[in-house]
Amino acid sequence: MELAAIVGAGNVLTEAEDLIPYGFDGTAALRARPGVVVLPGNTAEVAACVRWAGERGVAITARGSGTGLSGGSVPPTGGLVLCLVRMARVLEVDPRNLTVRAECGAITQRIDEAAALHGLFYPPDPGSMKISTIGGNVAENSGGLRGLKYGVTRDYVMGLEVVLPDGRIARLGNGCVKDVAGYSMKDLFIGSEGTLGIITEVLLRLLPRPASRRTMLASYSRMENAADTVSAIIAAKIIPCTLEFLDRMTIRCVEDFAKIGLPTDCEALLLMETDGHPAAVEDEARRMAEIARAHDARDVTTAKDEAEALQLASARRSAFSALARVRPTTILEDVTVPRSALAEMVSFVAATAAKYDLTVGTFGHMGDGNLHPTFLTDERDVEEMKRVHLALDAIVEKTLALGGTITGEHGVGLAKKPWLWRQLGDASYELMREVKRALDPQGRLNPGKIFD
Repeated sequence: MELAAIVGAGNVLTEAEDLIPYGFDGTAALRARPGVVVLPGNTAEVAACVRWAGERGVAITARGSGTGLSGGSVPPTGGLVLCLVRMARVLEVDPRNLTVRAECGAITQRIDEAAALHGLFYPPDPGSMKISTIGGNVAENSGGLRGLKYGVTRDYVMGLEVVLPDGRIARLGNGCVKDVAGYSMKDLFIGSEGTLGIITEVLLRLLPRPASRRTMLASYSRMENAADTVSAIIAAKIIPCTLEFLDRMTIRCVEDFAKIGLPTDCEALLLMETDGHPAAVEDEARRMAEIARAHDARDVTTAKDEAEALQLASARRSAFSALARVRPTTILEDVTVPRSALAEMVSFVAATAAKYDLTVGTFGHMGDGNLHPTFLTDERDVEEMKRVHLALDAIVEKTLALGGTITGEHGVGLAKKPWLWRQLGDASYELMREVKRALDPQGRLNPGKIFD
């Protein structure tokens, strides 16, 4: 077999039972059956596989760990899946230039751990960071809990190695802090969801590791008070590392799952974290606690040490896993609104869940307006799924009406593409399609994602 000659017989999967795990990602109710799965070991093998597929008109879907939440790595039936998890090396940490170079299949947390050996820090921390790959993070422009202060993946990408749809290998960007030579082509591929090229290597910016960190948990009897606390903290010119929230449903599920000792009788919890110079951290932590109490926080708890801080943070990081235990199907949504509209949006989600008789837990990055309404349902119940889709449509419409976006960090993929035009309008939507046609005229890379 020609593919076996490229990557080795043990790295080509064709048996039906072997293909099943590569036909879905972390998105509920979306799955397909690829025709073949190939696990290349380096960029040259990726390029050779792309050329092989091009000569035969075969569609290609690249994937890493399959943790995506918008169907971005769900392949077309019968297509070729390039699974890049063998390309998992952290190639170099350069403390003189504050950079790290890694292959696309390197696990996100491993990159931060490699940086930590040099007193450095890779800030983006998606909830899946223990298993997600950096190539997938770049392709989806992943966010995370620290996004409020530190930004998202795009803010740390300095260079990329990309295999183009015709099999050519392009190197975009470089290790220079300042570079304005020509179009910023690397930025075109960040967040492109594998539709324009296959990312095989990344060069990332690092920061000095914060010297100190303080973690606090505030509880509220009203969600609106938690949202007002967030607005007041930002208005006070404090930019915390983390401002996360959980609603009542999520709190109860997390406590049942993790036994952390969370108060299950409150309506909202706010996880607040500040980091930096010890003196600044002490001052910001004190001021945030005062602001929380001024906005009717029932209680403000400060972690006494690093172990307790990690335990408090785990309350937020385990939200999705905890909610997923309740019903057979978990649909994790992702919308973002201006911070000033947070309280209105959270209330709207709760009212919509009641209107359509659905169970919904809401959590997310309250500091940057990114909400994750999570529907607990059963995809086998046709009538209930109809109500889920009606509720989702209502939530998206409300998001757009408030000046928000249909996705803050999960991407468009298959799940969000019906709503993309509503946000962008004709000119912007068609411009994206023109870029796709220019780079991938045959439409072979991850077809059907973002738009048809």
